[in-house]
Amino acid sequence: MSTHAHTSHAPAGHGHGHDHGGHHHDDGHAHGTFRSYMIGFVLSVILTAIPFWLVMTGKLDNTQTALAIMALAVVQIVVHMIYFLHMNGRVEGGWSMLAMIFTIIVVVICLAGSLWVMYHLNTNMMPMPDPSQLP
Repeated sequence: MSTHAHTSHAPAGHGHGHDHGGHHHDDGHAHGTFRSYMIGFVLSVILTAIPFWLVMTGKLDNTQTALAIMALAVVQIVVHMIYFLHMNGRVEGGWSMLAMIFTIIVVVICLAGSLWVMYHLNTNMMPMPDPSQLP
């Protein structure tokens, strides 16, 4: 029996930080696993079903329902960014976290602006006559 059969030396080019065999390695990028995708999918389904349930059952008044739907929409955007786009504070030197914060700010501005416009359109429109009273 040769003593060379049990040495711990790897052949040249193998095992020295290079990965050519399809094994997992950390290259600074987040990679999704089946488990993380399933968690993201289940959270997305739940965060979609809750607003439908709120609207269909009428458990809350219109203002509370709209606020709940907006809050759940923001949470769902964050879930998608984390579980499907793999954005966190570790990858790309923290730029992904900045992108997430920027996205949240833009979404809040769009939602608040849309609600502001719809509210003012509703309150400032001319009153329309009841269609049943028309000749």
